[in-house]
Amino acid sequence: MHHHAIRHLAQFSLLALLAIAPRNVAAQNAPLPDAVANAHAQAASPAAIADYKRKLAIYQEARAAFEEEAGAYWNAIAEKRRTRNARRRDRQPVTLEDYVLAQPPVYAGPKRPVNPEPVEKEPERPRKYIPVVADFLKAAAQEFQFVPQRPTTEFEFKRAYARAARAAGLTREQAVRVYAFETGGNGQHDMQSGLSASRPGARAISTAIGYNQLLTTNSVELVAEQGHQLLKALHDKVASLSGAARKAMEHKIAVLKRMVAFARSVPDTWSDHARLADTPQGWAVHALVLDIDVGPLLQTHKLLTSVIFARQKGYDRPLTAAELEMMNLTGDGTGFDMVTMPQALRERVPTSNFFQRNGYERNPVAIRHDTVAKLLAVTDARMDSNSALPGAKELAAAF
Repeated sequence: MHHHAIRHLAQFSLLALLAIAPRNVAAQNAPLPDAVANAHAQAASPAAIADYKRKLAIYQEARAAFEEEAGAYWNAIAEKRRTRNARRRDRQPVTLEDYVLAQPPVYAGPKRPVNPEPVEKEPERPRKYIPVVADFLKAAAQEFQFVPQRPTTEFEFKRAYARAARAAGLTREQAVRVYAFETGGNGQHDMQSGLSASRPGARAISTAIGYNQLLTTNSVELVAEQGHQLLKALHDKVASLSGAARKAMEHKIAVLKRMVAFARSVPDTWSDHARLADTPQGWAVHALVLDIDVGPLLQTHKLLTSVIFARQKGYDRPLTAAELEMMNLTGDGTGFDMVTMPQALRERVPTSNFFQRNGYERNPVAIRHDTVAKLLAVTDARMDSNSALPGAKELAAAF
């Protein structure tokens, strides 16, 4: 498994306004429209334009020099990553020399100057819609005739999650501290990234939901890879049920079988699962995260896959919650690179070694806490703080 509006402004330049002016003489002698008159008034002087062009040339030269330096740096990051992967495949030790030890270059040149001439702005690109819980529920009903069984209380879901985590071999410390980090210490089973009852009017920033913040692609991938285990868990439950409860569970099993078939209809790759996840059927699969029987299993498996990955790589020491979170956040391969690093290396290796350039530059936490040791330390500190909040304490009590 691999583990991160819109408005169109109608604006016209001075040239465009002049192009639609009336052509008859009388109209040409008429007062100019306000918009045109204002544009004339704001027209830049030749001196201002010359100064702008001079500053722009200086900026472009400085920016080009920086981009050349930054490009070389991030190419070195990628090359070192390939080297480490090759050494691990060949069972060779990874040393300090296999990392870029300098921090990324930071642009320190002049800012881009403001053009004094009025320019037509390009329309903003529409922001891609991010589906929310209501969309997942609607898709589940329409595509699979399925309504997730929601918990009567949040503690009921936490008990189910605790049982699943214990059965999978996760510790209370791992589960509670990851929950505290991912949800802020008070998250509910249907909490979506970017949305909070304390922030009215907020927008979802991703499809991530729940205690471990599963994305739609996570759900599709887990259903594809763990479908047989999920079905076995439901079959084990149905044996003890009768009447309406048994009928409901049998329907859930039938739905899950169809969802497993859908998730397995493409190769087992993140990109293929992401394509499925961005469809109504994929949204419907994501609704399983909300179900009291399946949701805790999906949330648990997201962490368990990282534990299994580490074991398969020969790492037998129990992962700390912060180490598990690194694998959860950055993907198993990248996270494992950090987890297996000795403390002496963690103190010296920059966090940039584990990111693509775009991802790093959008991650202020990784930039501020610029070594592996600092990043793990701030993760632990946040876990410490958030574990004292009511939601995390309630989850700890569920174990």
